[in-house]
Amino acid sequence: MTSAPGRRSSTFTRLLRHGFTDPSAAERLLDSAGLALVRNDPVLLDALGATADPDLALQGLVRLLEAQGGATARQELLDTLIAAKPLRDRLLGVLGASEALADHLARHPSDWQALVTYEPRDLHPGLEEFERGLAGATDPVSLRVAYRRCLLSIAARDVCGTIEVAQTAAELADLATATLRAALALARAAAPEDAALCRLAVIAMGKCGGHELNYVSDVDVIFVGEAVDGADEDKALRAATRLASHLMRICSETTVEGSIWPVDANLRPEGRNGPLVRTLASHLAYYQRWAKTWEFQALLKARPVAGDAALGEEYVAALQPLVWQAAERENFVADVQKMRRRVVENIPAAEIDRQLKLGPGGLRDVEFAVQLLQLVHGRSDASLRSGTTLDALKALAAGGYVGRADAAQLDDAYRFLRSLEHRIQLHRLRRTHLVPEDEADLRRLGRSLDLRTDPVATLTREWKRHASVVRRLHEKLFYRPLLDAVAALAPGEARLSAEAARERLIALGYADPAAALRHLEALASGVTRKAAIQRTLLPVLLGWFADSADPDAGLLTFRKVSDALGKTPWYLRLLRDEGAAAENLARVLSAGRLAPDLLMRAPEAVALLGDGGGGLEPRPRAHLEQEMLAAVRRADNAVQGVTAARGVRRRELFRTSAADIVGSYGTESQPAEADQGALVDLVGGAVSDLTAATLSGTLRAVVREGWGDTLPTRFAIIGMGRFGGHELGYGSDADVLFVHEPRDGVDEREAAEAAGKVVAEMRRLLQVPSADPPLLIDADLRPEGKSGPLVRTLASYEAYYRRWSLVWERHALLRAEHVAGDEDLGRRFTELIDPLRYPAGGLDEEAVREIRRLKARMESERLPRGADPKLHAKLGPGGLSDVEWTVQLLQLRHGAEVPGLRTTRTRQALTAARAAGLISEEDAATLDEAWVLATRVRNAVMLVRGRAGDTFPTVPRELGAVGRYLGYGPGHAGDMLDAYRRTARRARGVVEELFYGGS
Repeated sequence: MTSAPGRRSSTFTRLLRHGFTDPSAAERLLDSAGLALVRNDPVLLDALGATADPDLALQGLVRLLEAQGGATARQELLDTLIAAKPLRDRLLGVLGASEALADHLARHPSDWQALVTYEPRDLHPGLEEFERGLAGATDPVSLRVAYRRCLLSIAARDVCGTIEVAQTAAELADLATATLRAALALARAAAPEDAALCRLAVIAMGKCGGHELNYVSDVDVIFVGEAVDGADEDKALRAATRLASHLMRICSETTVEGSIWPVDANLRPEGRNGPLVRTLASHLAYYQRWAKTWEFQALLKARPVAGDAALGEEYVAALQPLVWQAAERENFVADVQKMRRRVVENIPAAEIDRQLKLGPGGLRDVEFAVQLLQLVHGRSDASLRSGTTLDALKALAAGGYVGRADAAQLDDAYRFLRSLEHRIQLHRLRRTHLVPEDEADLRRLGRSLDLRTDPVATLTREWKRHASVVRRLHEKLFYRPLLDAVAALAPGEARLSAEAARERLIALGYADPAAALRHLEALASGVTRKAAIQRTLLPVLLGWFADSADPDAGLLTFRKVSDALGKTPWYLRLLRDEGAAAENLARVLSAGRLAPDLLMRAPEAVALLGDGGGGLEPRPRAHLEQEMLAAVRRADNAVQGVTAARGVRRRELFRTSAADIVGSYGTESQPAEADQGALVDLVGGAVSDLTAATLSGTLRAVVREGWGDTLPTRFAIIGMGRFGGHELGYGSDADVLFVHEPRDGVDEREAAEAAGKVVAEMRRLLQVPSADPPLLIDADLRPEGKSGPLVRTLASYEAYYRRWSLVWERHALLRAEHVAGDEDLGRRFTELIDPLRYPAGGLDEEAVREIRRLKARMESERLPRGADPKLHAKLGPGGLSDVEWTVQLLQLRHGAEVPGLRTTRTRQALTAARAAGLISEEDAATLDEAWVLATRVRNAVMLVRGRAGDTFPTVPRELGAVGRYLGYGPGHAGDMLDAYRRTARRARGVVEELFYGGS
């Protein structure tokens, strides 16, 4: 076959077009004597071009032809190849995908005839067919040859697409079963005296047991032995051990025909340190007393495959009940998760990105997730008890334990990854799970999976896509905290019967089990998918509700939320699939009244509790203002604008309260926040920012409706008290001052009227009864108090403070901070009052005495009648007032000379005082601890009762709820009160010294 110099032959071009990467070598092979007569046959070239590697297929074909016994045999092969499409596709498909099977055919050239038959029985052979195929083996060598011949038929139908990946894996497992039986028969024939002494059963484990074997894999087994009637047990076990050892050698040892696969018995009790063969009683005793969690997980796939069938069935029947009790073991789920993480950590760094089986997003991720779900839910649902991964996944989806879409994606990804694994191993029949790096190998793999357009890039992209899907879904399913709680339930409780539910509710401390049962019936009855998911969730939620002080309220509110959202497609999916959402919801609903009340006004806010709903992290003030101002711009009038702003405020109050509750209670994966001060700062900062944003939005709405874009006077709002100090609680009013300044050319009376109307309308709109909580504006700290005008000009404030200000007013100004409105006006107001609140030279003694008198009078006059002063968080000894007045006295006396004291925030000022040496580190820590605890008590009371309060509740259940929030378990409310008294008493001692002692 020659061509003019510089020109390529037409055959060369045709070979390139058919996918050959070395057309010159292919031309030479086609010119060989064996193929001379068919080299230009388009049928042959088309068939070669359809293979995974046309070059490899052609090489294998030439070798096979050369190995034939003579010209007649070669011609028979060629004639059949050209005439019979099934053989052509099968034989060339194998030769183009497997170098190892091409080697086998070259050694055993007549075995190609095993691919000729194209009968229905041949399309889907089972265990019986494989046993017939191995029946003629009389020694380990002939067994290997027969095994490869059977493997050839599986591989041929696999690469041609006659069978899909799950069927391939099942047939490989059936072939392994037939091989184990043949090997045992050879071992028995070699030692008939041993065979006569014992009954030996071979239990397949792992992928063989699960009917999902690879082309090349260790075949995991466990051996069970018993003495035959009348035989000595010790002698029988020694005989069984010799038979088992011989079986393993027959399959594992390398001969002139190579090996079949290693037989691995390390999953047996005590692993490689334990006896190879045990009696059934010994197995049972071990699993009942000593087995680790992973050993029960391994038993999921146990299947008798060879030897004494009755003994094998007895083994499975005895041990399967233990498998389904494994989830009751302490730390069961955590143990399984830890084992999976350990597998990943042990992968060499150089391999982790190429690991198809063990790496992140690999096959093991799917298998572990499915097995964990099986073990947890299979206790009460027998439909989940399959050893085959894809069958179990299908059952999990049918039962509502896994979302249909998630199951479909996992199924698709698992099939792709297994197909890729099969093709990698098929090439050289080597046990590997690494995706190759060589481009030629990747090209062959891509083409073998029918990725013909740019096979290397397409294969890599598809592999990474499926691995990413597996990783994402594995984390959703495998690490779902729900499973921990379900696994901790007593047997039979993963699905509730009515009587079991009543007993469970009483045991959990539900005060009204009859009402709770009605809620459960409403939630979980019926055959809908919604009810199925609720039945999965409820046993877990009941436990979480019971971990609170008021489980009845938690369950009732959960029913209300479910009634409101049950028809939305995302709600139950969120609780089932989004990590901590279900536990977060349970904590929030059962912690008290405030958060559930906020949620019930807009139940869709439950999405905030999930992993993807924006989270519970408070939003920055700038983002809140932006959202509220945008809502005001879209509104038709001020009422609509302020209603929208109040809706945002309600949602964000829920977010903050939920974050506070979850941080205080902790979850099963995240302990409670140890830094109580951090929780106080979170709530104070978030609520203060939210209040400032609400005032900004309301101000814009009122001005826009009354005056358009510009008010006749500049207008600013100054935060006072806890508002200015960024320390607002859930139930705090907004203490403010209003200041304005007429614009150039505007009459002062007109400006004052406009400012007054703005204030009046803002207060009205923020208090209009609605589904959203009101925001009360308190301006009583203004000059002249309630007797003075609500709003003043900056000049009026300057004149008043210069001539008339009292000590208490200067004291109150320590917390003043601009929060809304004209920033320049707010800055100038701050500059105006700085000399008053941080006076040069500090306070004179008369001013100090006046402050002390005011404090003493407030303690005696404002403490509610009948209240226990020692437990009053605001006005009692060592309470908020004590700490704040002590810190503020230091600010008034030293603020001019210590810049760090010029802050509106109590804890920051206390830190600055300590840094400046004005207070010892120990005293500062004592005051800070007391202030944080008192603030937490007030927040707890609001969360629990839904209304503000400064002292501990007297109702036992409410007191218990406050205790849970503060970290005290059931029955420890007395310890909580004692701890509060101790903390407050120590703080009062510091206050007596620093505030009243004249220091």
